Amino acid sequence: MIIEGADARHLARSLRARPGEKIEVVDPDGWMLTVRLESISDSRIEGTVASEREHAPEPGRHVVVAIAHLPSVTLELVLSRCTEVGASAFHIVQAHRSIARGARQDRWQTIIREAAMLAGRLRVPIVAGPSPLAEVVAERPNPVMLVRGAPTPLAAMPRPRETTLLIGPEGGWTEQELALVADHAGLGPRNLRADTAAIVATAIAVGSGPDPG
Repeated sequence: MIIEGADARHLARSLRARPGEKIEVVDPDGWMLTVRLESISDSRIEGTVASEREHAPEPGRHVVVAIAHLPSVTLELVLSRCTEVGASAFHIVQAHRSIARGARQDRWQTIIREAAMLAGRLRVPIVAGPSPLAEVVAERPNPVMLVRGAPTPLAAMPRPRETTLLIGPEGGWTEQELALVADHAGLGPRNLRADTAAIVATAIAVGSGPDPG
């Protein structure tokens, strides 16, 4: 097995990998490989596969996390943690009350990729946006808007195989934005920060699985 590019640099520099060491490598075809390292440089690592086992970490439900454009540190936390939990894709929403502006696609995608590798995912979620809420609702499947105080819990909502979670900014959705989405759901009686709500909602949506049939 040969590992090159950024992954080789990460192993050689950050993780200080050494010849003879064993590491686990995810094969996108659905295998977890145990690889014994033989030669290591910043640009190229070579090793042999010592063992392999089936690896199926991807959830059965496709969940798009459509998160309001939050301040940089908070948004990056959402991208990282929701990737680990099992989000299938992200769409940044330029909500009326979003404070942040601009796109950092390369940075966002790097954070998602690193989180996917850490979690042993087979696929790296793609991030889109920032886009207006109306555009996200039109493009993405089965949107469900998280609203504080909504009478229906997210866990009680219908469970299609594909769903889009809409998580607003700290100031909440405006009345005009609330009117764009028919399905509203809540996460209980407590006030949650946007990043906490995103992680909790993703765990609920991914963990529930799709309805039979």
